[in-house]
Amino acid sequence: MAKTVRVKSFELIARDIADVDVHLLHVLSIGVGWPHRPADWEFLRQVGQGIVAVDDIGRVFCSAMWFLQGGDLATIGLVITTPRAQAQGAGRWLMEEVMERCKGRNLTLNSTKAAYPLYLSLGFEKEATVFLHGGILSTLPAAARDHGLDELPATQIEELADYDTEAFGVNRSAVLVQLSKRSVTCVLRRSDKVVGYAMRRQFGRGHVIGPIVASNDEDAILLVGWHLPALKDGYVRIDTREDTSPFAEFLTQIGLPTTSTTITMSKGRRFLNRSDASPWVYGLAAHALN
Repeated sequence: MAKTVRVKSFELIARDIADVDVHLLHVLSIGVGWPHRPADWEFLRQVGQGIVAVDDIGRVFCSAMWFLQGGDLATIGLVITTPRAQAQGAGRWLMEEVMERCKGRNLTLNSTKAAYPLYLSLGFEKEATVFLHGGILSTLPAAARDHGLDELPATQIEELADYDTEAFGVNRSAVLVQLSKRSVTCVLRRSDKVVGYAMRRQFGRGHVIGPIVASNDEDAILLVGWHLPALKDGYVRIDTREDTSPFAEFLTQIGLPTTSTTITMSKGRRFLNRSDASPWVYGLAAHALN
């Protein structure tokens, strides 16, 4: 895969992300203030594909990854460019390389405000805002009384496939299988039918709860509440596209305020298609995975 590219006056070598020392990727994300640990990078490399740009002594200046979801969708993430490389146009080059490798697929990503103009110029369109809620969990809600909440073993994760596909838009079972191996999964059933689920796993400085999939705010709150006792006094993160809904208010009430935002964008078919009473992704699995 390796090839030499010149971005204006700056020469970089494109390499497969799987061939790069994970600690160099960690240094790259630390440099832009992102929370990914080496273990988080390793997981994402197992689930997706990517490229990095290195100089002639092996220093990593840029990264970009893509994740195949279902038959015709790819999510894009971990697009990181150091200021020096960004000034030389490396961000655009990276995205052009990714789009070439994902040719024929619909694309979606979550953009920082700084990268937003670049993605617009590449044909991506804004769909929604993502609110990053995070903080030290100091307040626990009242214990849920819904006896339809149970832990789901990773070996039974396929039970969620149809429900998740209805919410996400394509079948991402392969990603869910990998997530379930690193997560504790809570499932909500009524009349022996899946009506919601939520996963939690270690990420960054603490834990992330996501994906969270439910058909209404009340069920999404129940699912999050099931996970919280195990996370008390630790750092918890939940990324959601909910703004002023009861679910968003609940997150703030338990000590998880909005810390920053990103922008969901798509190229090709529209990614987000919400309808009343249908399953909905209340919490993202990860910015790269959606």
